[in-house]
Amino acid sequence: MSKTPDNDYIQAFMAARTADFSRAALIVVDMQYATGHRDGALGRRLAAEGSNVAGYRFDRIETLVMPNMKRLLERFRHGNGAIVYLTVGADKADCSDAPPHMINMFKALDNYEGSREHEIIDELKPRPSESVINKTTIGAFASTGIDHLLRSLGRDQLYMGGVSTNMCVDTTAREAADRGYAVTLIEDACGTTHEDLHNATITNFQRLFGRVMSTDEALVELETG
Repeated sequence: MSKTPDNDYIQAFMAARTADFSRAALIVVDMQYATGHRDGALGRRLAAEGSNVAGYRFDRIETLVMPNMKRLLERFRHGNGAIVYLTVGADKADCSDAPPHMINMFKALDNYEGSREHEIIDELKPRPSESVINKTTIGAFASTGIDHLLRSLGRDQLYMGGVSTNMCVDTTAREAADRGYAVTLIEDACGTTHEDLHNATITNFQRLFGRVMSTDEALVELETG
């Protein structure tokens, strides 16, 4: 990604890194029917309300996020790399295990373990050997054992994409950076409901938290790293 003039001085403070596929993990964030598919609960709800934000969200997921995530998955699978899927939702059907700020959304979207809405989109289904971790919070490090898993695997270079850019992707990425992980957001493998929120998140993340790359750039780096 090109650097903006306002980011120039920040870049001088960023830690240098050398890509190493043996230390890399692909983190696929919340690509579930509930909020990541046009025919899922959020898509149906927005359509019923006549909302004009559904078009941008699901067009981006269908034309950019899904195909680019497939390319990233192919690269990691071809190289026997580490892949971790994150899901968000309640563990209990009554959503009683969800924190207060998440419970109403989980209930409204029928997003709990065992529901169709909670499932990962069929086109991106994990393979049996790939880890799937459910979180009940926006950031994965607050409510899961992802830190233990990644450290056990020896993976400290994270390449992240999914939904939503400004929520679960960004929060998890920031949590990871604060714990010493080298984090790269794959810009064209992330999506959210408003373009301005996506762009602001991408711009802000580059201010010390980590890097931003396109899928093409990441694949080149991963091929040579």
